[in-house]
Amino acid sequence: MPASTSLSGLSWPTPDGTPLLTNLTLSFGSERTGLVGRNGAGKSTLLRLISGDLAPASGLVRATGSIAMMRQDAIGQPYDTIADLFGVRPALDLLDRAEAGLAGEGELADADWTLPARIEGALLRCGLSVGPQTPLGTLSGGQRSRAALAALILAEPDFLLLDEPTNNLDRAGRKAVIDLLRGWTGGAIVASHDRELLEEMDAIVELTSLGAARYGGNYSDFRQRKDTELDAAARELAHAEKARTEAARRAQQASERKARKDSAGHRAWARGDQPKILMDAAKGRAEASGGAGARLRDARREAAEEKLSAAREKIEILQPLRMDIPPTSLATGRTVLRLESVTGGYPPAPPLIRDLSLNIAGPERIVIAGPNGSGKTTLLKIITGQIPPQSGLVELSVPFALLDQHVQRLDPALSLRDNFRRLNPVADPHMAHAALARFGFRATDALRCAGELSGGERLRAGLACALGATPPPPLLILDEPTNHLDLDGIAALEAALAAYDGAVLAISHDTAFLGSLAPDRTIDLGA
Repeated sequence: MPASTSLSGLSWPTPDGTPLLTNLTLSFGSERTGLVGRNGAGKSTLLRLISGDLAPASGLVRATGSIAMMRQDAIGQPYDTIADLFGVRPALDLLDRAEAGLAGEGELADADWTLPARIEGALLRCGLSVGPQTPLGTLSGGQRSRAALAALILAEPDFLLLDEPTNNLDRAGRKAVIDLLRGWTGGAIVASHDRELLEEMDAIVELTSLGAARYGGNYSDFRQRKDTELDAAARELAHAEKARTEAARRAQQASERKARKDSAGHRAWARGDQPKILMDAAKGRAEASGGAGARLRDARREAAEEKLSAAREKIEILQPLRMDIPPTSLATGRTVLRLESVTGGYPPAPPLIRDLSLNIAGPERIVIAGPNGSGKTTLLKIITGQIPPQSGLVELSVPFALLDQHVQRLDPALSLRDNFRRLNPVADPHMAHAALARFGFRATDALRCAGELSGGERLRAGLACALGATPPPPLLILDEPTNHLDLDGIAALEAALAAYDGAVLAISHDTAFLGSLAPDRTIDLGA
């Protein structure tokens, strides 16, 4: 039977009782489905409900076949080995005992002699030449992600669930994920903000506060249909707002006409122009007519309000996300950074950076490229003074802002406002609120604790604290900035960087982001 998963009336609230997923009814077959939505929309939660890690508050999850899930926050502990991650340590121990002649006859029946070769094949398919006893702590974050992907390949599930599988991966690792999905014949649901990966999907499911909507085709097809739908919904909303305004205008005109007639009637009554019996009859007819008119106007207003409400339901009411960076006025030709014959790393290991020279002048945009483990982040730490070079000269001539993908400069125990003021000591509370608002943290959102934010929110808060001050630093150093941003956040970051007039030094494996950044030069550490 082909692999399939169906959800019926599925609901799940956040720990404080706020509805997150409400009455979802969806089905997934033997196809590759991309799961998209803003940070906090419930993508990871939905995958955990499908995998069985969570039980729904209401509704049902039905699945045929086996399910395996790769989670962005569950790639093993540093002291574990590849075998632990794969869940095959007992099986490998049995093979070792069997080869040593220490296994009993009953155990030998359970021995899987093909296992070592299958482990090696899964690892090689993901670009890893390591053995099953390799400690995870010796691998980079990207290599661990590849190992987790290899564990899924070894498991050979009928249905694959991937949560941000390309985060932390270099180009080779991203290609391994894409190649895996291209050849996947079972079902797959992939929660991702990676536009290149989403182009490989057969369908897209979008989660919003209004529920879930399914779109056939890849990400480009989804974006085109979504834009068309939003344009149509916006026109419908504008028409409904116009109809409500017109209904209110007509009701006001009718009310003013009635007021003028009532005033004229009162004056005629006071003058005594007609007999009282005729005046009373006229008053009765006017009141009856006025009551009927008022009821008709009320009905029209209610109908207009209902149409307006229905139109609004088609458009998710969300404050547009913007990231506004003030100008730096960095002069063309001004020396920003100079590296001369720099060598460095983490002794006693051999240095990752060897005899590197680099000059950045004016608002240049430089990309540091290379595979995982080639020393990209190490180089940024040398540049920013976090680790000293073993030899050579590092000369940083302007203020800079560093934003790493884990946003380690934010204190998780402090509010965003207090984090901003800690990192920008001259800012008063009003300046902090204004700067945070420019990055989407308005009013009470600025008082949220940094430790409570999602990955994407934390990165956006880091950008606000790094670049929200006036004037901003003339050099922006980015280490995988799109890893935890949602699609709207990435678009806002790209727009902000397009308007930024300072220098940029960036590490990224996101092809679409790099295309938007339009770097002047690329320094490839893997060359």
